[in-house]
Amino acid sequence: MAPANPSVAPKTPPQSQPAGATGVLVLADGTILWGVGYGASGAGVGEICFNTSMTGYQEILTDPSYAGQIITFTFPHIGNVGANPEDMEREKRAAIGCVTRELPTAPSSFRSTQTLPEWMAAQGLIGLAGIDTRALTRRIRDGGAPTGVVAHHPEGKFDLDKLLMLAQGWPGLEGMDLAKTVTRERQGSWDAGVWHLGSGYEVSNHKRADDAAPHVVAVDYGAKDNIFRNLVKAGARVTVVPAKTSLDEIMALRPAGVFLSNGPGDPAATGDYAVPVIRGLLERNIPIFGICLGHQLLGLAAGAKTVKMHQGHRGANHPVQRVGGDFGDGVVEITSMNHGFAVDASTLPAGVVETHKSLFDGSNCGIEVTGKQAFSVQYHPEASPGPQDSFYLFEKFVGGLK
Repeated sequence: MAPANPSVAPKTPPQSQPAGATGVLVLADGTILWGVGYGASGAGVGEICFNTSMTGYQEILTDPSYAGQIITFTFPHIGNVGANPEDMEREKRAAIGCVTRELPTAPSSFRSTQTLPEWMAAQGLIGLAGIDTRALTRRIRDGGAPTGVVAHHPEGKFDLDKLLMLAQGWPGLEGMDLAKTVTRERQGSWDAGVWHLGSGYEVSNHKRADDAAPHVVAVDYGAKDNIFRNLVKAGARVTVVPAKTSLDEIMALRPAGVFLSNGPGDPAATGDYAVPVIRGLLERNIPIFGICLGHQLLGLAAGAKTVKMHQGHRGANHPVQRVGGDFGDGVVEITSMNHGFAVDASTLPAGVVETHKSLFDGSNCGIEVTGKQAFSVQYHPEASPGPQDSFYLFEKFVGGLK
């Protein structure tokens, strides 16, 4: 297997190592997919999912919601605009690695400061090219997201038995609280606004405690930085707190509203400590806005249940319809998504209204609590990457605060 022309994995992949193979994907069922490794050397275990986005690979790989996951990119030409420090959603990687059809090409962008393999190596991300990503995506679509190990060794030295044992021993995401592993460790103010070509990120003037701007306390369960930037853009003064911040600590900050962020893992596991806090906020009539994991946690706090999805939703082209409550106008938004769990709409109790649903599979994508200024969505209105149809949600939340 030559790096310049990686082979496509056949329907029954060869278990023996082809010449030139410096990377491998070992699934828990014993399937072995050989390819060309790039980025960091080593091995990482996790759930293998797929993402249909055509761009934004750097933002995706640094989205903390991907903790514990190996991302298969369905778009073949990943890496063609290189990497740069401005396109990271957190200061360090979140995903374990990625699988691509083609090796990343030389970057073609005036913003690029590194090639994708160089950046991935520095971040500890493992890449594997030369895989039939269509076949792998169909496998995930039909059979669900499997557990696997992605490994890269420059000389192609692998202990397949050890890698298989690693894959088979990984417990899976159900029951796993990963928010505590990716949350910020300390409370802090957030001042940066959204990015603009030529000037970078805006700097907010809303810094002082006596500022007239509404004060939003954002609970970080594994947030993307662009969420905080959009809260600032919408006019909020933002304080970010760790995932396990108590109700008393949040109330001591005198929030006008509380934001519940995205994040990785099983919402029911994170809910052990998050749900009592959210219920306390609801009892005190504190306005709440949640995204992704934050949406699922609000659902749990309101009395609904969450479920593990067969394959999840990950991409930047997901149609969502506004169907109820304050959002019952029938408008369809094209959204960015990244989640493997969902709120079970059939378990929504009285007083909780479904506001958005997926037009792909009908799954729940939004709720609001009747009589409370509390709502949430499953998708990512901050995009990065993706369409910006849904910025109105930040304006609705911040604009309704006093």
